[in-house]
Amino acid sequence: MAFCANCGAAVDGRFCQKCGAPAGAPGPVPVTPGVDPPIHPMPPPQIAPSIGMSENLAGALCYVFGFITGILFLVLAPYNQSRNVRFHAFQSIFLNIGLLVLWIVVTVVLIPFHYIPFLGFVISFVLQFVLWIGSLIVWIYMMFKTYNGEKIVLPVVGPLAEKQASV
Repeated sequence: MAFCANCGAAVDGRFCQKCGAPAGAPGPVPVTPGVDPPIHPMPPPQIAPSIGMSENLAGALCYVFGFITGILFLVLAPYNQSRNVRFHAFQSIFLNIGLLVLWIVVTVVLIPFHYIPFLGFVISFVLQFVLWIGSLIVWIYMMFKTYNGEKIVLPVVGPLAEKQASV
């Protein structure tokens, strides 16, 4: 005959009729005076894996592909709740739209220069190259400063982005 390890009653079957414990379950650890019971270490708490990224990284990534990543970070759920990430997303969108408009205006203004044989080509090339290098420098600067946690408010598009981000 088997006895319950929990309460000591006779067990007939798989469970104790008195306390309901399984027949093969280990009972309580007997405590003897003067001897400390064994300590079973608690398993570490299970921490859900974090798939998110820091605000600095998300803000810097807003500038990577221009207004496309700006719109993407305005739509993604955990990032559109952060005012800082929303600011950088709106600033990226406004900056890239402004650069696109500026590029179109410069191209239209430089069309007559193509009719000047050599000097027109040189002037057109230099102005478009300066615009491209300036855009590249602003793009890299914004990503770098944002990743390092600094908030750079650009002259024209920055206040617009702050208004949109605070709404």
